Amino acid sequence: MPHGNQHGFTYVAMLFALAMFGIGLAAVGEAWSTATQREREEELIQIGQAYVRAIGTYYAQAPGTAKAYPPALQDLVEDRRFVGVRRHLRKIYLDPVSKGAEWGLVKAADGGIAGVYSLSEKATLRRQPLLLRGAAPVLGGRYTDWKFVYVATP
Repeated sequence: MPHGNQHGFTYVAMLFALAMFGIGLAAVGEAWSTATQREREEELIQIGQAYVRAIGTYYAQAPGTAKAYPPALQDLVEDRRFVGVRRHLRKIYLDPVSKGAEWGLVKAADGGIAGVYSLSEKATLRRQPLLLRGAAPVLGGRYTDWKFVYVATP
């Protein structure tokens, strides 16, 4: 039998413990979400670099003297400008941030594709510019601002 002021102490203690557990779960959830976004961001950078390299080899290996950018991303997977098929890219990659197959395309002066970017409007975690070999500097606060563009060297 409870004595005087001990009535309901266990109930209050359980409510407090439950609240602390909820706060802990929220913190773990947020940390997990940030880690997942960071992983997707790194994957986007790697895929962007792969597209820049593929566009670069497509451009550099153009038959004849006229250099041209690929008219479509599929041309990076199956370059039919030669007798045999050349592959500058193994496959068309999915956008790891938006999880879609569609990419934003940066058009070159000749109408071909000079680069790609994510269509996701989410804010990035990374704030400093990315300097990738053979590419224009990648910077911006949203994933749509991160343009992975091949820069041809004369």
